[in-house]
Parts: sequence; C-alpha cells; structure tokens
Amino acid sequence: MRKHRTKIVFAAAAVCLLAAAWVFGGNYANRGGGADTSAALADTVSAEEVAVSAERAQTEPSALAGEKAAGDTEESAPLSPATESPAPVAEDAAEVSPPAEPQTVEAPAPAEPQTAETPAPAMVIDPETGKDRYLTDPVPAGKPLPVEPQDARIGDDARSATLTVRCDTILGNMNLLDEEKWELVPGDGVIFKTATVTFYEGESVFNVLQREMKRAKIHMEFENTPIYNSAYIEGINNLYEFDVGELSGWMYKVNGWYPNYGCSRYSLKEGDVIEWHYTCDLGRDLGVEWLGGAMVQEET
Repeated sequence: MRKHRTKIVFAAAAVCLLAAAWVFGGNYANRGGGADTSAALADTVSAEEVAVSAERAQTEPSALAGEKAAGDTEESAPLSPATESPAPVAEDAAEVSPPAEPQTVEAPAPAEPQTAETPAPAMVIDPETGKDRYLTDPVPAGKPLPVEPQDARIGDDARSATLTVRCDTILGNMNLLDEEKWELVPGDGVIFKTATVTFYEGESVFNVLQREMKRAKIHMEFENTPIYNSAYIEGINNLYEFDVGELSGWMYKVNGWYPNYGCSRYSLKEGDVIEWHYTCDLGRDLGVEWLGGAMVQEET
C-alpha cells in the first residue's frame, strides 16, 4: 500500500512540474524569448535537411546533363556527338591548316611613251572623194603628213626654225584696201622680219605664229574650224581675209611648199623655214594655182 502511495505522489509531482513548465514556457515565448528557440529549431531542421540532401545526392540520380528526373518512365536521351566527344583543339593552328603560299601576279609591262618622233599614221583617203575625213587632198609624195592637234605630244627639247610674215601683194592692190587700213601696210610689205625662233618638239606652225606675234605685240586673230580640224588665221596686224577682195587672205609656206592642210596640223622639224604671206588672188599671186580643187604650185 505504501508503495502505491509513493508512486501516486511521484506522478502528481511530475504532473505539477510539467504544468509549471508549460505556463512559464508559454509566457517566456510571449515575452520574446521564443524567437531564439524557433531559430534554433530552424537551424536544427535545416542542418538535418542538408544532411538528408547530401545523402540523397550520393544515392539518387541527377536530373542534369540531359538525364531524366526520378519518376520519369522514358529512357534517357543520348548525348549529342559534340557533347559525348568534343573535337580536340589543335595545339598549333599552323600545323593543322598551313597557310596557302602567296600567288604572285606579274605586272604588265608599261606602255612605251609616245613622243613627237613617233611617225604620223598614213592618211585614210575616201576612195569616193579622194580626201581624208577632214577634206584634205592627198599629200604630195615626199611631203610631211598632217599630225592632228589632239595627237600631238609636246616635249621639252628646244629646237629652232625661222619665221617671216609679209603682205607684199597688198602694195600692188592698195585701191582694193579700205583707206582706213593703208597705214597698216608697211612700205616694204614686211610685218615680221625673218628671225630665228624657238619651238618645242611636237609644236605646230600655229603654235609658233601665235607665240611670236604675242611676243612682238602684233595683232593676230584666228578661228578653230572643226570641219578641217585646224586653226584658221583670219587676220594678222589687223589685215583680214577679204580686206583686198573676195579672194584675199593669209596662207602659210614651209620650206618652199604651201601645205594643203591647216597650220595647226603641220608638225615642225628642226631648221624649218616658215613664211606667212597675204594673197589677193587665192594664191595665184604667190605662184599657186588651183585646178579642179587641187593646189598646184610653181617651182621656186
């Protein structure tokens, strides 16, 4: 009986102690003391979960790298060839793909420079008209062919020729000249006395006349005539074509020959003798005859 009483006493005491602990513990939690306990419990739970996760990682399969997650029934897809076996990287790129040898291209040989010494091409004569494209009659044998101004190559080599400008024929035809221009005609008919002049390789009769008249301050007027591809001298010293009749005007002569083409197409050579003459009768008073459109000169 005493034994049973002792057990009952101990049981009652235990119940009291638990009740006291519950009362005081709840009040302590309400006063803020429970926060630490909750944090400690959370830390304990987290630690336990980490331990369990680590244990699972060692035993359960991973869902990365293309494998199926746990619970999937389909088989894992095979890795792509690139993933299964990546291509090795060459240590030295030069050994894997050596550069191609550079190809050399030979440069074309430079064209030979054109000079005034290059012979002029032969005149192309139209068989129907007997003239070239600029209405030039065939050049007599032994006489220089014309050189077109656009084809001329002016060099640096200085050369010499002689130049004369005369209007002798007007002296015998003063009655045909306007009186206001009489004073323009020199008494000896010489406008520019024979002088040695300098020209450059490739220059024409026109180039020399234009430069020397400007230097001597003698008036000169000309006109470019595309149909003949040449400059035409209209007036020198204010004496113009038609001033002494309808057949009057200026003509040029080189080495005793009156060329049948324009003065800017005549390419000069060393020692050429250039003469400019005024004609009052289409060259007949200068020893030139025109027969059927062709110019015939008297031997001088």
